[in-house]
Amino acid sequence: MSVWRLLGIEKHKILSEASSPETETVRKIVDALEGMDPVQARYVAAFAYLLSRVAQADQNISPEETRAMERIVMERGGLPEAQAILVVQMAKTQARMFGGTENFLVTQEFNEIATREQKMALLHCLYAVSAADNSVSTREDNEIRNISRELLLSHEDFINVRLQYRDYLSVLKDFAPGGNS
Repeated sequence: MSVWRLLGIEKHKILSEASSPETETVRKIVDALEGMDPVQARYVAAFAYLLSRVAQADQNISPEETRAMERIVMERGGLPEAQAILVVQMAKTQARMFGGTENFLVTQEFNEIATREQKMALLHCLYAVSAADNSVSTREDNEIRNISRELLLSHEDFINVRLQYRDYLSVLKDFAPGGNS
């Protein structure tokens, strides 16, 4: 018996979904946004997933990061609190369960539907979520850099946003006066 069948997954289904313009992760979250414009729902779903991707980068999504994601999804997505909480919970679950390939696929989808301004706003939000617990870990910082590259943003764009969160970067905190070094 193949590992795909053991998991209840058909291999050809995975391959066809991977090439579809909308990932399964985004599709599940979009379903929770019933009644919203489908294009806006795809945007919010991918946006929420990417916030979770960064929060999950260090293998720990703190309560502060979760609250920051909920607040950001409410504000940026124009969602009521209950719906934002649901979307964030689904995005967190998807990021934990299906990280890896979904990370790249969802980022590619976001890249296709977002404007440059929306991508830059996302970059700020990624750092805001990471800094919610007063520290942006090296893994989170690296994940944000990866997302920035996948969104085809310049290194200068990345550095300009990163500089605004330098006080939260754990790699710099260790060398600051009074740091752990």
